[in-house]
Amino acid sequence: MKYDPVKKVFGDIVSDNTFFRKIFYRLLDLMFLRSWHVRKKIRELYPKNKVMNIFDAGMGFGQYTYFLAKRFPDSDILAIDVKEDQVDDCKKFFTKCGFKNVRFEIGDLTKIDYNMQFDFILCVDVMEHIVEDELVFRNFSRALKKGGMLLVNTPSNLGGSDAHSDDDESFIEEHARIGYSKEDITEKVNRAGMEVHSFDYTYGKYGTISWRFGIKYPILIAGVSKFLILLLPFYYLFTLWFVLIFMWLDVHTDNKEGTGITMVSKKI
Repeated sequence: MKYDPVKKVFGDIVSDNTFFRKIFYRLLDLMFLRSWHVRKKIRELYPKNKVMNIFDAGMGFGQYTYFLAKRFPDSDILAIDVKEDQVDDCKKFFTKCGFKNVRFEIGDLTKIDYNMQFDFILCVDVMEHIVEDELVFRNFSRALKKGGMLLVNTPSNLGGSDAHSDDDESFIEEHARIGYSKEDITEKVNRAGMEVHSFDYTYGKYGTISWRFGIKYPILIAGVSKFLILLLPFYYLFTLWFVLIFMWLDVHTDNKEGTGITMVSKKI
């Protein structure tokens, strides 16, 4: 069993309980290095409580929508996903939590038709799943107000998706490409009418080690049998301390290359 099926097992366990769902979000933020990078970049871009129109493009479990709703409580947030069950699940959770500033809709990013509506678009680990990525970048550009920002987190072509060539089978599954080069993604956002504001490699030498010991190996263990999930607390008892140290080092290192990309582009 690979990454997505195992991740869904944990998501289903906490789906109907708001307390455990919040704990689940905290664990995702703690254990997934991409969340460290994404939240750090958002804090650098915008002060807390800034009022904006925000678009969470492909919200998945909703953990980044939750972060945005807490950090920018007076902003209007639209979150969409192509999966109806994910949308229904998030609607239920956010309603129970009393959020009034968030809407959830089923949506396909290749078919959205927003026009100069958003100040900020967040797109985390979505673009690598979409074949028609240039169409989506154009849709994002049209949806942004002039001067608006798009933050994209995605695998790079330097071993992203835990694959190193087009012939490798991705550990993550369902990817349209193994990742982007800096040149490729820059050219595509430029053609869409945006310019790169910042580009950072993530999952460098420290982050790659933290990913393998913190996420990949435990997922493989859990994938063998649900019973083995019970052993994970003991596994993390010995590994979590150095996993977190290596994650911190990755976030505070200027990675010259890495298997992940966090890019911010600005609507011209």
